[in-house]
Amino acid sequence: MAAGSSTGTGEVPTRSQTEANRKLKYISLAILVVQNASLILSIRYVRTLPGDRFFTTSAVVMAEVLKVTTCLLIILLQKRFNVKETACFLLDSVVFQYKDTLKLAVPSLIYTLQNNLQYVAISNLPAATFQVTYQLKILTTALFSVLMLRKSLSRVQWVSLLLLFAGVAIVQVQQEGNKEAAVADGSSQNYSVGLVAVVVSCLSSGFAGVYFERILKGSAASVWMRNVQLGVFGTALGLLGMWWNDGGAVARRGFLFGYTGMVWCVILNQAFGGLLVAVVVKYADNILKGFATSFSIIVSTVMSIYLFSFHVDLLFTAGAGLVIGAVYMYSLPKAPGAALPPGAASSSPAPQTLRTEGSGQMEAFLPKSVLVK
Repeated sequence: MAAGSSTGTGEVPTRSQTEANRKLKYISLAILVVQNASLILSIRYVRTLPGDRFFTTSAVVMAEVLKVTTCLLIILLQKRFNVKETACFLLDSVVFQYKDTLKLAVPSLIYTLQNNLQYVAISNLPAATFQVTYQLKILTTALFSVLMLRKSLSRVQWVSLLLLFAGVAIVQVQQEGNKEAAVADGSSQNYSVGLVAVVVSCLSSGFAGVYFERILKGSAASVWMRNVQLGVFGTALGLLGMWWNDGGAVARRGFLFGYTGMVWCVILNQAFGGLLVAVVVKYADNILKGFATSFSIIVSTVMSIYLFSFHVDLLFTAGAGLVIGAVYMYSLPKAPGAALPPGAASSSPAPQTLRTEGSGQMEAFLPKSVLVK
């Protein structure tokens, strides 16, 4: 996609506009890589530190609260700090249009489950292994898109999905042979539990992204309002999950038990990282997002070697290489007849939760982070 095609007005962009768009794309790439890699590495770090551990269920709730609060402030800013107008707008969007709001209950439930499962998975899997395995969300999203939305995939994309599955399988074989060494530190880490958690998380990510697109296709609501609606359900469901899983312990020790400066960094990253991605993703075409995912795998692997003494052998390198190649192949544009119109991915005046035309390119890589992280 040409950088200069994003004017969306039919006018030929100036050289300065083209250069500015190019810089924005590189900035977007850097942000996507840093957000993808840092969240996984930081969660792994805080979950493997000695001492008292925070309740992951409370961290999920806190991230939802911060996200909703931030989106409300942004909406207030858009209304020029007119509190009455903002309140009326929220009342109309959330309460009076309750049918539209209730549509988000299902994806919100799935996203809340997914957030909790990611903590479980990263707590029990090496960060690099999680990062590679989590790319199965591309496979699940593609399959659900074909089944639920009747979308078609190119031959290159089908081949890339096969390579993706093969790469993840090779990594699992490598980890199965070394899982005793992976938990030799005597901690309570359980590789099987982590693997099940990440697979279920990938399934939920794929289904929720496609379901969200299906029920809200053509919606004109902003990403900020959608995050408020999702966050209302997410906070309530998160509190219910916390009560069910850790209610007694939270009552004894407190909601913020085990919170350190690093834990707060993880929560802030989870809450604001996705919102930041929602802002920059309109400047990143699908190929750029593919590069970002590939780079984040490399960054996570390299940092895991230094931070967690992660051992990289030939099998892991081969598996990760297949996954990186598959991600790039899947991000390649289709044939011209099936491609999006020039500028369709970035010509909208403001970031939206989804597009009414060709939105399949959006959910393949960031079905969740654009919306709720």
